[in-house]
Amino acid sequence: MIHLKRTDSGNPHFVELVRHLDAELAERDGIEHSYYAQFNTIENIKHVVVAYAYDTPVACGAIKKFEPDAMEVKRMYTLPESRGLGIAAKVLAELEEWAAELSSRRCVLETGKKQPEAIRLYQKGGYRTIENYGQYIGMDNSICFEKVLGTLSE
Repeated sequence: MIHLKRTDSGNPHFVELVRHLDAELAERDGIEHSYYAQFNTIENIKHVVVAYAYDTPVACGAIKKFEPDAMEVKRMYTLPESRGLGIAAKVLAELEEWAAELSSRRCVLETGKKQPEAIRLYQKGGYRTIENYGQYIGMDNSICFEKVLGTLSE
């Protein structure tokens, strides 16, 4: 049984999951990891979702303000033993719902080309590839996505 909890970046389960995420990304990205790490601090993130299998934290994600009408999806991670069960899709849907509640019209995100599972998740979730934005412009390993959010009445 999976349940989702809305919280913030002070949640110790979120902090621990992000520690696992950073270790995995360092392994996948190699020397590029230090460049990306500077943009992935978690202090003061107000909108975090942690997924629990019963009482065990197994996945997380966050959103933060990107533009007045957009949120950026950050720090998506699922423990390896919990992958393939649709948990990340549930976390992403919850983040999108929260973004819409906060009057955002769209979500944007960046992921690495060395993360094919993440790319598939976002494509399956209705995200479309966009030009790399901000600090990701010119980064060969980066791929950026965007999704226009529906209204709550849909």
